[in-house]
Amino acid sequence: MRHSIAVHIGEEATPLGMLRYDQQGARESAAFEYHAGWLRAAEGFSIEPGLPLVSGPQFHRKTGDGSVFHNAIADTEPDGWGRRVIQRDHAKRRQEARRAGNVAETRPLNAMDYLLAVDDMSRVGALRLQDEEGRYQRTTEEGRRTTPPLIEIGQLLAATQAVETNTETATDLAYLRGRGTSLGGLRPKCSVVDDDGRLAIGKFPSVADDRAVTKGEVLAMNLARKAGVDAAETRLLDSDGAPVALIRRFDRTPNGNRLMYISAATMIGAEAADAGEHSYTELVDVLRQHGSQPAANIEELWRRIAFSILITNVDDHLHNHGFLHVHRGQWRLAPAFDINPFPERMRELKTWISEETGPEATVDALMSVIAYFRIRSDRAKTILAEVEKAVASWREEGRALGMTPQELDSFTDAFEHRERQAAQRAQQ
Repeated sequence: MRHSIAVHIGEEATPLGMLRYDQQGARESAAFEYHAGWLRAAEGFSIEPGLPLVSGPQFHRKTGDGSVFHNAIADTEPDGWGRRVIQRDHAKRRQEARRAGNVAETRPLNAMDYLLAVDDMSRVGALRLQDEEGRYQRTTEEGRRTTPPLIEIGQLLAATQAVETNTETATDLAYLRGRGTSLGGLRPKCSVVDDDGRLAIGKFPSVADDRAVTKGEVLAMNLARKAGVDAAETRLLDSDGAPVALIRRFDRTPNGNRLMYISAATMIGAEAADAGEHSYTELVDVLRQHGSQPAANIEELWRRIAFSILITNVDDHLHNHGFLHVHRGQWRLAPAFDINPFPERMRELKTWISEETGPEATVDALMSVIAYFRIRSDRAKTILAEVEKAVASWREEGRALGMTPQELDSFTDAFEHRERQAAQRAQQ
């Protein structure tokens, strides 16, 4: 099975290149080739460090559980929740075909099936995929919107709960299909259009939640902005008593133009099958090499690490950090997203502060790298004070969100711990 997919970029659909995919039995391979016009264009740039701006096909080798596609393209694949919906929809269609007496498609879904199942409107970043018949993948289907408005949030929540409890109908799956995102992991979510006509992600409570997870995320994001972190716009919605976190997409401009986005994993060339650990100091290195405002972004990164330590945001893997393209191969940190307090988890960071500190989520480890980050000691203490002061208001901010005393108590261990005291001592 072979596919040749035209890759365009931006709302204006500028030709970027060609993605070629080949499957022979269980073996899959892919190659990407930049369009000659993109190579000549003054505004042309490499869409990731691992895809240099050169002519000819560039092949990517799949390793372990990684993607068959180059990382910048793999960043637009559906996340764990999106894949779950796609798998269920595929199985449901096969069942319906058998019941109708038709010969059901028996082959398993392949990497290209998943990649092309994402709606063109909601695909993360600026890349757009056009099939051999000239269609952008999953454009508006007759009789329904491609991305639903907020008024339909209750229906979306009901459909996600049906998927979680294995009671979904074909209608539920048709409603959710293609509307996932590459940002956010396994939790139930869906792309929506907010009241201002802006693209957003609606994150729903899970039937398995034992605490108010969506409220906790909105609380963390509000505290992040209060702490001076550049964080995605987030608010809490009530859908018949169910709290829904609404996160505005930062890879779209106010007028709807698409911004090129890649994950931090892509920026440093980290593959999913990498055996080694990665560190924030690696992100410092790439910001110095590819950053549009390296000093400001490196300080911003240090502030984010401080915030993660103080709220126990320990799911800070490289796909929960990203970069937005600015101009001609220069990038900046994307706004912070997917920040959550984890009161029940071990206080170890997924992304190490440095190779020397290892996974420890401590203020001492953070202060040990200020020279590498080129942050003066007095400036580091000022940042730490601003972050700690914001985090100290977590109960007040939670009450403002409407969180009950019981809901707040369930997050206590994430916010009240010895690193808060260490942050206070470090300011002296």
